[in-house]
Amino acid sequence: MPLKSKSTGKLISFEGSEGSGKSTQIARLAAHFQQTHHEVLSVREPGGTEIGEQIRNIIVHNSKGDEMCAETELLLFAAARAQLVREIIAPALARGAIVLSDRFLDSSTVYQGIARNLAADPVAQINRFAVGNVMPNVTIVLDVPTKVSLARLKQRASDLPDRMERENVDFYDKVREGYLLLAKGMPERFIVVDGTKSEDAVAKKIWAAVQTRLK
Repeated sequence: MPLKSKSTGKLISFEGSEGSGKSTQIARLAAHFQQTHHEVLSVREPGGTEIGEQIRNIIVHNSKGDEMCAETELLLFAAARAQLVREIIAPALARGAIVLSDRFLDSSTVYQGIARNLAADPVAQINRFAVGNVMPNVTIVLDVPTKVSLARLKQRASDLPDRMERENVDFYDKVREGYLLLAKGMPERFIVVDGTKSEDAVAKKIWAAVQTRLK
């Protein structure tokens, strides 16, 4: 499916380690935009489409998931992302909607590229093939120390940890460092927010920063 070269909407992606508070802050930001009478659409990766949700189940819950190689993981994420962009995100942007994405291509750069040590060039090429010309206008990184991230995961009592949540401390240290490195290299797109502050304080910081960036 061809992607339109121009759109009037805005794509805002949220990134960060597991337990950084992305879901909460996406809901808070969506409420802000709804008050300004914008169409707001929230999506998640991997998932957001019927095909994407099936891929998500393979990535997160497959019984042989611990045997999955990094290359397979990267390609599965890219496949789910390609479907989400073409089926949901691109049409929404063309309508002028605000799209809030719980993760986007930067997750693959960090999780599969940096944390799993895949070569940067193939990861970048696969990322761009998956998203085409659809890139975030703003990327919010919710930064929390690894010990905070792991402590928050332990507090989730509803489900057993999934495959990504079972990674070790070294892995999450690489993830955090990777996001900070990306943000430092692309300050025009990235906004780093201290995710250890109160929910209200984080939401206020995000809303102020997004308003400034989207003017």
